[in-house]
Amino acid sequence: MNPETQRTQEFQLNGDEVVAKVKELIHEGNIRRITIKNEDGRTMLEVPLTLGLIGAALLPVFAAIGAAAALATRCTIVVERDVPPTTGDGDAA
Repeated sequence: MNPETQRTQEFQLNGDEVVAKVKELIHEGNIRRITIKNEDGRTMLEVPLTLGLIGAALLPVFAAIGAAAALATRCTIVVERDVPPTTGDGDAA
């Protein structure tokens, strides 16, 4: 994937807030990958997401995220999003 078409965001949350935030982020869309890190910066869970994951298919993902978040008091969520490519120099044709 071209780095120009990806954007990364980080959120720092308490462990009990992680699942709700992940659900919110997935609902927003354009999520390519979610990584959950503990307070030491170690990756606890990395979940690649595809457009085909919806509804019941996400239940095991939420369960894994909840289990990982329960192990840490403070978590960082790193979100990779797809950014639509820009079209040229901005001139309207």
